[in-house]
Amino acid sequence: MKSGDIPVLTRLSDSQQTIPSADEDVRGRKVADRSGNELGKVSDLIIDEEERKVRFLLMEYGGFLGIGEKKSYLPVDAVAAVTEDEVRIDRTRDDVVDAPEYDPELVDQREYSDRVYSHYGYAPFWGTGYIPPRFPYRP
Repeated sequence: MKSGDIPVLTRLSDSQQTIPSADEDVRGRKVADRSGNELGKVSDLIIDEEERKVRFLLMEYGGFLGIGEKKSYLPVDAVAAVTEDEVRIDRTRDDVVDAPEYDPELVDQREYSDRVYSHYGYAPFWGTGYIPPRFPYRP
């Protein structure tokens, strides 16, 4: 891959890959903001199959019984801590609510990923000098 190219990203649930340890699988865990306020839950992991790395968490929030529910990508760079039942991010509720909404038609497009990284203030993983986060981190 040339510098600046973005690889194809896939939902973990749609791939042949698995997570080696159930303790490291954060799907289904609550997502909390930096103040501990519950925001939603991790519904899937968005992976770079070639590099075998998680790049985004797909988070569901809002709505009632699945009606009106929204989905959003969270860069793994935003993860501050992972516990048995929670993923804590280093952002606020407003940051998540104002994030670009998930659109299944755009999941593989660089423009969408650029918007998500820009919104959260992180450099994209395909850029020069990218330093991967220490995910998963357990306090």
